[in-house]
Amino acid sequence: MNRSKLIRFTHGACISLKELPCLDFTEFRESLLEEIAGDGRVASFFAMPADDGFDLYAILAHDWREEFALLHCRVGDVYPALTPDCPQLHLFEREIAEQYGVLPEGHPWLKPVRFHNSWVDAADIWRRDPQQHPIPGDMDFYRVEGAGVHEVAVGPVHAGVIEPGHFRFQCHGEEVLSLEISLGFQHRGLEPQLIGGPHPASIHQMEAAAGDTTIGHTTAYSQVLESLAGVEVASRAYSVRAIALELERLANHIGDIGAMAGDVGYLPTASFCGRLRGDYLNLTAELCGSRFGRGLVRPGGVAFDLDLPLQEKLLQRLAVLEPETRGAVELCFDSPSVLARFEGTGRLSTDDAETLGLVGVAARACGLMRDARLHHPVAEREFDTPVIDTDGDVFARGNVRRQEIYASHDLIRDLIKRLPEGEDQRSLGPLAADSLALSVCEGWRGEVVHVGITDGAGKLARYKIVDPSFHNWSGLAMVLRGQQISDFPLCNKSFNLSYCGFDL
Repeated sequence: MNRSKLIRFTHGACISLKELPCLDFTEFRESLLEEIAGDGRVASFFAMPADDGFDLYAILAHDWREEFALLHCRVGDVYPALTPDCPQLHLFEREIAEQYGVLPEGHPWLKPVRFHNSWVDAADIWRRDPQQHPIPGDMDFYRVEGAGVHEVAVGPVHAGVIEPGHFRFQCHGEEVLSLEISLGFQHRGLEPQLIGGPHPASIHQMEAAAGDTTIGHTTAYSQVLESLAGVEVASRAYSVRAIALELERLANHIGDIGAMAGDVGYLPTASFCGRLRGDYLNLTAELCGSRFGRGLVRPGGVAFDLDLPLQEKLLQRLAVLEPETRGAVELCFDSPSVLARFEGTGRLSTDDAETLGLVGVAARACGLMRDARLHHPVAEREFDTPVIDTDGDVFARGNVRRQEIYASHDLIRDLIKRLPEGEDQRSLGPLAADSLALSVCEGWRGEVVHVGITDGAGKLARYKIVDPSFHNWSGLAMVLRGQQISDFPLCNKSFNLSYCGFDL
């Protein structure tokens, strides 16, 4: 391929848009598919309004090369859908259609990603062909017909505190033939609020983008601004961020294993992990005063230092918590009754996981080595052995969490013991004008991807966020095919995807 058609760059680079070629759509399509065929995968795909149409940007990750490829083209309000040739783009193209009224003609299942059009009134797209594209609010669901086939609807209102989501099952007896998931009932319109920034409120909005991934999203946001400003974070601040990220991973992985144990009625681990999750959240509170890490990560570094007394306190608490954690977790994975429910349930093949573009725990449980800490570090790599499993079932997803818990303990201890001296915070200057920066952070669910584009005045003209849940909800729908409907709660917990992170 002619290299002038795209820009290749590494994590942390700031790309001048003046150097980015604008391809015609045919070249864009051919180049994108060639990148995918050559071990690339879709990290982000989004649109941006232009004077005479819409700019499409595709960012493809080449993990083992530790680089990204950036492609750009301009389209009108209709273009040939890319999804039939690249299923990873399925939700991305639907999102673009919903946001801007741009029709990906030939998309296999074009319907709103969310129920709200908070950017523009895009309803015209659904009225162009009412038979193929129903109007939002009059939503059609996939339906299987035949003797013995019935439909089960769950949600959108659930018991508990999770956000709303609707799950529509097509079943034959107890067997699930199809699961269709509809989210987006509380759309916040976060991305458009960032335009014209960075604003004083932007960092607080990032902390709430997905409340259980505060460190992941604020780190990604901060890295975008640092790249655009040409500021390199001090090594000490980078290490403190990495420690906080692992504490966030520990709290959520332990909570997930406890929830999975609870779903199969194994109460010892369920109860113990609930307490342990609180202990790890309290370690984050020791660091910055917030159990969820709010106020810690800031563009240019961190707002709280990890001084020597606190380092010693964290190490002492970890020394107590690690054996307790191992005891609770191994109790679950040594129980034959638990293993009988975990093993073989909700299996996803490696090929399907790769086709759908899964990331994080769900991808690594299917044998895909995808971890931004390994492939796309922004500083010295401190992590070089991602945990993988190959079975792709509930057990594998739980086992990846189990092994990552143990790895996180080792990593935190190592980071504390070799915490470099130096400053914690550096000032940001003005952002580069007419530029693009990408940030990838390995949150506990998987990679958090942020992209910022500035205008001629150095203000944010477009900001795109891809939570790992955006990639992985399709995987949950896939694993339910052929399963018993009673397995849904367990499969759902084994993915534990974010409703609000999807519904930005």
